[in-house]
Amino acid sequence: MNFNEGAYIHINKPYGMTSFGALARVRYLISRRMHVKRVKTGHAGTLDPLATGVLILCTGRFTKQIESLQLHDKEYTATLQLGATTPSYDREHPVDRTYPTGHITRDLILRTLEQFKGDIMQVPPLFSAVMVNGDRAYKLARDGEDVQLKAKPIHIEELELTLFDPEQMQMSIRVVCGKGTYIRSLARDIGEALGSGAYLTALCRTRLGNVCIEDCLTLDEFPQWLEQQEVELT
Repeated sequence: MNFNEGAYIHINKPYGMTSFGALARVRYLISRRMHVKRVKTGHAGTLDPLATGVLILCTGRFTKQIESLQLHDKEYTATLQLGATTPSYDREHPVDRTYPTGHITRDLILRTLEQFKGDIMQVPPLFSAVMVNGDRAYKLARDGEDVQLKAKPIHIEELELTLFDPEQMQMSIRVVCGKGTYIRSLARDIGEALGSGAYLTALCRTRLGNVCIEDCLTLDEFPQWLEQQEVELT
């Protein structure tokens, strides 16, 4: 294996780690194995720190493929807590508002999900890496600035309810979507469409293109996998 010429590495990113943190760990181990200071490495599509799942890393010349890899469709599984919202639309921030949920039924959820299938407009989360006049939106938000993000076109190919717990007021969904889709924003919008609120309590990217989570290595498994490879040092 020649990491300078290029390789794809499929990682199951752990909960609580940034995508760059996972990349940095893998890059360090590869560089050490090759006895070089740093091997060029990039990733195709950022996952939120509180999300898990498929993270495709590219090394060497394969980093040129990152943009095309990001165009592939993605599949996610997500759990939503109904009846409340947070500023980040997930568990990174505490609940800021609560809403009624007594009217929410499985039938209402199924009817509501239909309106999010196909080509729709979506406003990205304020706590995201979207650029606003040269700054990241999340940085402006943390600085207390009032930022209004514009809606962008996205495509949701499949949206399936996989579980509804009326006692806990939680629902789980499976989503197949295109580039630029924020599942956190989808949770927010589903909550609003239900006449309530919602935020993510769990998110996993189960597929990116033809790479499934079953094809991925954990960061704990990666060192042993790397030791088993015949690595070219030039």
